[in-house]
Amino acid sequence: MKIVIINYGAGNIQSIMFAIERLGFKAVLSNNPEEIQAADKVIFPGVGEASSAMTKLRESGLDSLIPNLKQPVLGICLGMQLMCNSSEEGNTKGLGIFDVDVVKFSNQVKVPQMGWNQIYNLKSDLFADIPENEFMYLVHSFYAPNCAEAIATTNYDLEYASALQKDNFYGTQFHPEKSGAVGEKILENFLKM
Repeated sequence: MKIVIINYGAGNIQSIMFAIERLGFKAVLSNNPEEIQAADKVIFPGVGEASSAMTKLRESGLDSLIPNLKQPVLGICLGMQLMCNSSEEGNTKGLGIFDVDVVKFSNQVKVPQMGWNQIYNLKSDLFADIPENEFMYLVHSFYAPNCAEAIATTNYDLEYASALQKDNFYGTQFHPEKSGAVGEKILENFLKM
């Protein structure tokens, strides 16, 4: 199986690589459109700021490639947020895969949300054999509100979508690669799709 992690200069890719290796698979880093299109599975990571990350995607042409991929694609953290219509962070237009707009947490809570929080209302094969209310690791100041494409929910100040799915596209606000054995099980479920 060929697993490609999209390398566009906005990702914590080493921890994802190590998690995939612990599962017995190999992944390659690439920003080459042909290599990404030829992959069996694509992981779209993201750490950083939305507008500068989208600029990097546009400069490399990946902004038009990613929404047209046909194989399973997993966006993680900022990767998931960039797959949405837009983000308030830097007033950024997203890839428009998920029909939701990313917004900032209110000033009523500590931002960023950093640490462990529960996921529930699990609704996808991505969460096969994952119990409700498992704890996942999150670091973010912006979130996707609950919407029709939500496949997991988390509560921090309010309930929001901590995972999304539409067709072959999946997104997790949490970091499965940093969430221990349960997070790695979610990655494994994705790789088996």
